[in-house]
Amino acid sequence: MKIFSGIRPSGQIHIGNYLGAIQNWLELQKKHTCFFCIVDLHAITTPYSPDELKKNVWELALSYLSLGLDPSKSILFIQSQIPNHAELSWLLGTIAPVGTLARMTQYKTKAADTTSPMAGLFQYPVLMAADILLYKAEGVPVGEDQKQHVEFAQMLAKKFNHKFGEIFPVPKTIISKQGFRIKSLQFPEQKMSKTNNPKSYISLFDSPEEIKSKIASAATDSGQEIKYDPIHKPGISNLITIYSLLRKTPIETIEQQFRQENYRKFKNGLAQIIIESLVSFQKKYKELEQQPGKVREILHQGRLKAQEVADQTLEEVKKEMGLFYKN
Repeated sequence: MKIFSGIRPSGQIHIGNYLGAIQNWLELQKKHTCFFCIVDLHAITTPYSPDELKKNVWELALSYLSLGLDPSKSILFIQSQIPNHAELSWLLGTIAPVGTLARMTQYKTKAADTTSPMAGLFQYPVLMAADILLYKAEGVPVGEDQKQHVEFAQMLAKKFNHKFGEIFPVPKTIISKQGFRIKSLQFPEQKMSKTNNPKSYISLFDSPEEIKSKIASAATDSGQEIKYDPIHKPGISNLITIYSLLRKTPIETIEQQFRQENYRKFKNGLAQIIIESLVSFQKKYKELEQQPGKVREILHQGRLKAQEVADQTLEEVKKEMGLFYKN
């Protein structure tokens, strides 16, 4: 099965990205043909700094490799270095319903934060559909918040196939059972993200002291029972999920292990697990920082492999649409 997924380079990668996305990617790359991308074209749909973007792209590339994405098993590349993404996005835009785009939840949420939303933000789902369909992906591992966008890609694939010819597989959504539920440490009703409150997330670059402080101040709930109950106890349930995913231990086992303990004891244990889990990543990251040529070559080879597939797909698309002319 062909797999496509990517992460926006919008700042330091956090534990929610790892548990909600990359941990799943590590399993997928063992059995499938995987295209894992740094989606920098998506990153410019909201206000950004060009210098920060360059820095974030590089840090994300290092993070991908440090977390275990294997260039011998997966194709790793930067989205903007394959111009076919933008071209296919334009072509798909000619059959994308404006009404459907206007109803997209992410657009409505982000547009509400500005007095003048840009067209790029409105067209974000079309570009994401192009990302997926360009590689004829059959599976797309995403968080729950991106499920609507994959459904949009499914609709465009079906519409294109019906209107022009059977080119695209209809991709299916792959959602990990628990990873997508990683929530903010301060506001457990919200998804973990790089907000203005740095205590809301654990960066993979955080020091042991920072991790201990953030976990100690993480929101919990009334009482002291270590019990998984996302509805009535969202705070402690979020921390239990993180513990479970890092230790690869069933939630029931964790509840049993801490049945006689309080929140403080549990948080201390969780902080230590997070610290131990990040040691190898942080060590590998520092090593790769000293080998920029190696990282650039991996991205270069990934680009070449991705470009070959992208060129073939775009040629097929343009031919079916009447845009491919060959002497």
